[in-house]
Amino acid sequence: MSDHHPHDIHHDHPHHALPAQHEHVFLGEGHARNEKRTWIVIAVTATMMVIEIVAGNVYGSMALVADGWHMSTHAAAMLIAALAYFYARRHARNPRFTFGTGKLGDLAGFTSAIVLAMIALLIAWESFMRLRAPVSINFREAILIAVIGLAVNLVCAWLLKDDHHHHGHSHGHDHGHHHHHDDGGKDQNLRAAYLHVLADAFTSVLAILALTLGSLYGWSWLDPVMGIVGSLVIANWSWSLIRDTGATLLDYVPEDEDLPEEIREIVAREGAEIVDLHVWQLGPGHHGAIVSLLADHPKAPSYYREKLAAIHDLSHVTVEVEARAA
Repeated sequence: MSDHHPHDIHHDHPHHALPAQHEHVFLGEGHARNEKRTWIVIAVTATMMVIEIVAGNVYGSMALVADGWHMSTHAAAMLIAALAYFYARRHARNPRFTFGTGKLGDLAGFTSAIVLAMIALLIAWESFMRLRAPVSINFREAILIAVIGLAVNLVCAWLLKDDHHHHGHSHGHDHGHHHHHDDGGKDQNLRAAYLHVLADAFTSVLAILALTLGSLYGWSWLDPVMGIVGSLVIANWSWSLIRDTGATLLDYVPEDEDLPEEIREIVAREGAEIVDLHVWQLGPGHHGAIVSLLADHPKAPSYYREKLAAIHDLSHVTVEVEARAA
């Protein structure tokens, strides 16, 4: 087998033409759009953050200043996402990234999830301190801040909503199969940014609830209690993000991923037997596979590759064929 992997499927080439030097660009289909929206959200968040910190200092409001600094942590997490998009796009064709930069979003998502976990810890700690030593709350002002914060976060959440990946990829095989890959097309970088905005919105909702009830019934203990509830929910989101992005970074194949079965099915129909199979994610909606097979009457690797081209999510395939020993 020659050096330049002649046996590779590339869905970016019409008719799977196989150039000597093919590309390894495995960015998600919504990459450019998501990158642009993340920058818009950073601009909105940072502006709001500056306004809150300045206004808080001018009007002597601790609540405003605290919320401003809280927003800064989320803005920093958004920056991780935006820079990951930028870097992945800039280096998409850098041959030193042997399988492209498609997984950079998962690395950013993983980092962002750890930041989210730290924010959850900070909220919980602050809430416990408030329970131990209650502070007097200026209810009207605090509710106003929470409402403005919520409005800003809902706009940002709408911008970051991933409306791409729910269509799924249905692709027909010649025998009428339709397969649906759930998580493969999911942009974990966008999901991380979205969860940060959602966490912020969620804490605003809890704060509005706690402050409203507190102002009506004098329950000032409700604010820190809601803070603890919020921190637990955010910690849970953070854990699910760490688990999903970590799995991709370690080339773990999720239980609901049916690509290996599809590959086995196609190869079996060609009368060959798989002796070694590796499937992993290269980026949102892109998978790679290395298939080693045995056959009584082996055909050229390109023949099997052509058959595997029916699988939409498979963007990079290497096939090795051996004749079965007599």
